[in-house]
Amino acid sequence: MSDFKATDDLFFSRFDLEQSQVETSITNALKGADDGELFLEYRQSESLAFDDGRLKSANFDTAQGFGLRSVAGEASGYSHAATLDQSAIDRACTTVKAVHSGHSGVMAEAPIGTNKSLYVEDNPINLVPFEEKVKLLGEMDAYLRAKDSRVKQVTASIAATWQAVRIIRADGSQAADIRPLVRLNVSVVVGEGDRMESGSHGMGGRVSYEDYLKAGSWKPACDEALRQALVNVESVAAPAGEMPVVLGPGWPGILLHEAIGHGLEGDFNRKKTSAFAGLLGERIAAPGVTVVDDGTINDRRGSLTIDDEGTPSQNTVLIEDGILKGYMQDRMNARLMGVKPTGNGRRQSYAHMPLPRMTNTYMLAGDKDPKEILASVDRGLYAVNFGGGQVDITSGKFVFSCTEAYMIEKGKITNPVKGATLIGNGPDCLTKVKMIGNDMELDPGVGTCGKDGQGVPVGVGQPTLLIDPLTVGGTDI
Repeated sequence: MSDFKATDDLFFSRFDLEQSQVETSITNALKGADDGELFLEYRQSESLAFDDGRLKSANFDTAQGFGLRSVAGEASGYSHAATLDQSAIDRACTTVKAVHSGHSGVMAEAPIGTNKSLYVEDNPINLVPFEEKVKLLGEMDAYLRAKDSRVKQVTASIAATWQAVRIIRADGSQAADIRPLVRLNVSVVVGEGDRMESGSHGMGGRVSYEDYLKAGSWKPACDEALRQALVNVESVAAPAGEMPVVLGPGWPGILLHEAIGHGLEGDFNRKKTSAFAGLLGERIAAPGVTVVDDGTINDRRGSLTIDDEGTPSQNTVLIEDGILKGYMQDRMNARLMGVKPTGNGRRQSYAHMPLPRMTNTYMLAGDKDPKEILASVDRGLYAVNFGGGQVDITSGKFVFSCTEAYMIEKGKITNPVKGATLIGNGPDCLTKVKMIGNDMELDPGVGTCGKDGQGVPVGVGQPTLLIDPLTVGGTDI
């Protein structure tokens, strides 16, 4: 079934909506606007959580609706509803006209499609019976408890969404996309003496549950969560002060995402509120640092066949060999800045306007062996996993907590440490990259990015990196 055929049924046949009438309404409503579109969405979602040896929660939800946007200069008018009928669309048309009343704009050209799909359109929720999902979570719980007697608690969960979108523009051009998304998570609490510590791991992507139901395919996630918990049981208090920091490959790219990625989104740079505003073509990072935002990787959590404005995703070079090359753009900010959209216009749902957002943002590999990088550090910190963090987009200042980190002493990884935080400034941090590993990895598929109250799935990644120096905050256990 094609995406257009599926969305014809979801948005028109099922609700007795006349497509031609909807198209006429949108064309009339957006006359005089610079841009705009009708965004139709249907979404199914489910989540199951297994805790303390039993199924603790199971949720299923269906949401549907539309959002109509009109853009005039820097102003946007938006109206949305959970009701899919002509009268609701007509009311929305009347509402958004106010933003471009008296404005004599020329509607921006529609995106050019590619006819390329980056993931299957099958609904993961319907492919696997409920009983099999519960059984999977129970097997994960039993596996971990049998693996180590120190396991005190296991929490396992799976979640999936199936989203169908249809985008209709004033000139009658349309785009459609069917987006599956699944995620599996497991966390473990272990106890030894009077010490209790935890570890967690997850994986996911735009695939089916069946990938996780294959024999043993979920065991690496369980093993990793347990390994982290047991490492933390042995951890000592983290040091504090300026020192060399080695970031591991993969998920530590979340620091790159937060401390640098947001500052390279188009809206912050158009408004000159980003620390990177006005620096195109200038060196902002050490030689060898190349960062891209790539929404075109098959089956990845952050990938999109088209963004939420209908623009095909692309691989956008943000920083090349330390030189700032571009920003991530949605349609409005690209038009106002005189550049092309990059396929980064994203929204959480039909109830939200699109914003320039990241997809899969990562640093490319360098030429150093990770062992060589570690051997170069006399005393420092090796940060492998991160939890939460805070970033100020304007200044670039960030604080991130490490959930797994180790001391490096005379080029060797030694004691695990607990309570380490990394404190720095994104633009400054980029200039302190001293060595870049040849081991670039993407994260396992668990990222969610928040901006202006909207959350969207994203991917991150990087190779092993040496940043020297970086401020480390420590704490007593």
